[in-house]
Amino acid sequence: MADNPTVRSKRFGIPKEAKQVRYPIRLLRYWFGYHLLREEAEQSPGTLDVAEIGVHTGQMLEFLNSVPKPPQFASWTAVDAVMLTEKLRKAGYTDFFEANLEAPDFDLPRDYDVAVLLHILEHLHDPETALVKVAQRIRPGGSLIGGFPVVPHLFAATREKQVRKTAAPMGHVSVFSPTRVRHMAKKAGLEVEFMSGAFFLRSKGSSLENSEAWARFNLIWGGAFPGWPGEIYWKMRKPRTAA
Repeated sequence: MADNPTVRSKRFGIPKEAKQVRYPIRLLRYWFGYHLLREEAEQSPGTLDVAEIGVHTGQMLEFLNSVPKPPQFASWTAVDAVMLTEKLRKAGYTDFFEANLEAPDFDLPRDYDVAVLLHILEHLHDPETALVKVAQRIRPGGSLIGGFPVVPHLFAATREKQVRKTAAPMGHVSVFSPTRVRHMAKKAGLEVEFMSGAFFLRSKGSSLENSEAWARFNLIWGGAFPGWPGEIYWKMRKPRTAA
């Protein structure tokens, strides 16, 4: 992250304050996504088909392709309610599927090995149902990788009622805890393989974010306290055989 020119380019969609420091906490969403995808590629005997749901302007794939030796994938489908096709094509997406995740008839266009759901489920009123539908299109042994804001389970229900009263159009309407992540996985027939918080404190553009030691401390804290108010990232695995 420290010397990556892609994330500091004008087109990359993070706040300018985050682009001015070496280890912006804001980028950890893509850092987690990259490493979890890299592991999937390394463990697979062949190249993988990926569906990324909620792509916005394609930051995840841009970040992945900016590393020195990016993992290779057979295909990478962009799924979003508003499809910025030309911008996403330049970022490296190979297929495009415009769809509303909350539509009753939502379904992915085909089966995939991996689904990426970074910072999308918190925008849905019924994220559990959406996750079930996505999981149905993941091949046996495949995975779902995602993340979103998190709070301790004790406060999640109260916080969700608050955010739904004041939510802007397409804003956050669901609130998550590590417990809810586990319940969502179980409902979708998945196993939680990895779960970690991301940081102790994020202060956009703070000089602390120039310190590698501060970045490492935040990651260690997040691993130890995944429900600490901030963000949580996870990987869920679909069993190879039915239970």
